[in-house]
Amino acid sequence: MDKEESSVSVSTIFTFLLLLSPIVSLEGQLHVVGSLQPIVAAPGDDVILPCHMEPKFNVAGLTVEWSRPDRRPDPNDRLSRVEYVHLYRDAREVPDMKIPSYIGRTALFTDGLREGNISLRITNVIQEDEGRYRCFIPKLKSQTKSSIVRLIVAETVTTETPLHPETLSTPHPMDEFHSKGGLSHRSRLIPLVVFCVFILLCVAVAGRWFTELKH
Repeated sequence: MDKEESSVSVSTIFTFLLLLSPIVSLEGQLHVVGSLQPIVAAPGDDVILPCHMEPKFNVAGLTVEWSRPDRRPDPNDRLSRVEYVHLYRDAREVPDMKIPSYIGRTALFTDGLREGNISLRITNVIQEDEGRYRCFIPKLKSQTKSSIVRLIVAETVTTETPLHPETLSTPHPMDEFHSKGGLSHRSRLIPLVVFCVFILLCVAVAGRWFTELKH
């Protein structure tokens, strides 16, 4: 191996790892963040269930599902079809699979999807809306594809939840991780492993290059 070949090898390895590292790191860091605190509203209010991507990530081309994880299937439905509070697919809402009581009452902030905002707006809240809601992005390349937001409907509430998602305050991502047991060790170690492999390859190539120069 001459000096020119060694330089090509080092350059190729360096370029490959530079391209690979941010991709692996990004996939390991992406996660869906909801609210650890329950959202409280009174009957008749309009409310926002906050949920977003951290860091910001364009989800406009992905499927976004809002569902009620504690809701039992309709016993009269022989096909046992899954019903959603809101289903966004192929850049539009899919109303055919929607829970009837939410028809005409839910919406995503479509302009915010490019920034990773998947918050759900529910208008004219009723007592039956109370419970747990799950925001889920099934095709997201991440260990954390979903989050749970709890809605409490109370008669004594007199103020509505602000309808400006950009002003909503959600907990720090690490709080979300700890509440769910944290991300897997594998996700946290991937960037470190890539860096170590890069260093070892550089040392190996450099050592071989210097050995060839001595001969």
